[in-house]
Amino acid sequence: MEQIVMYSDGGSRGNPGPSALGVYIETLGKRYGEPLGIRTNNEAEYAAIVFGLKKIKALVGKDRAKRSSVECRMDSELACKQLNHEYKIENAKLQPLFLEVWNLMLDFAEVRFVHVRREKNTVADACANEAMDRAMGKVAQENLF
Repeated sequence: MEQIVMYSDGGSRGNPGPSALGVYIETLGKRYGEPLGIRTNNEAEYAAIVFGLKKIKALVGKDRAKRSSVECRMDSELACKQLNHEYKIENAKLQPLFLEVWNLMLDFAEVRFVHVRREKNTVADACANEAMDRAMGKVAQENLF
């Protein structure tokens, strides 16, 4: 079984506020950062996981995905513990995101969620911050005209 390691991070400047996701698929050498608009930090964390799983499937294809084990590493202890069924999901906005992740797991042989310290998630964090910077710069420029 092929092992794929993905790091994900979501961030928000304000809570809620301008937010973005960052994903680093270490095994495939790919990194992504996408602005998300106004969201909470936890919504951005889940959006990063959803984005990453979808991106892995798109990159490797359906057949290879079915034979792959994905290790999702994140510095969000809340999202990790919710996805590992250690915490209940009480926030109504997170429940559909959790279900989306859960459904995406069916595309792979195995998906594991692992909490890592922030220092081990610097690439995904940088991708999220760069995307927020770009989005906020765009908003600032639009307000000038």
